[in-house]
Amino acid sequence: MEPASLLEQLPDAVVAADRAGVIRVWNAAASQLFGYAPAEAIGQTLDLIIPERLRDAHWKGYHAALAAGQTKYAGRVMTTRATPKNGEKLYVGMCFAIVRDPSGQACGAVASARRVERP
Repeated sequence: MEPASLLEQLPDAVVAADRAGVIRVWNAAASQLFGYAPAEAIGQTLDLIIPERLRDAHWKGYHAALAAGQTKYAGRVMTTRATPKNGEKLYVGMCFAIVRDPSGQACGAVASARRVERP
């Protein structure tokens, strides 16, 4: 089994971003959930799917988690709003983790997501 093939076959969306919040990984389920093809999403910042009113809080938390090397939501599903390409109201359950480079330094973050009913 190839890891890249497994990633593409996961039923949950997987989105990974570097320290600057630029999307580097976007699987097929992410395309289906958010409506953006990989070529449209990879290279864009996470603002692509974060509602404008939530961006300040998101970036504050994102940078704090990278600086600390951990997220306060580790292992927990957080329900939040997202902005898909079609602009509909979308609620997603997301799980977050910090990505570390070979030396153990935080180099980005990864999230898995799926559609949920409005809380």
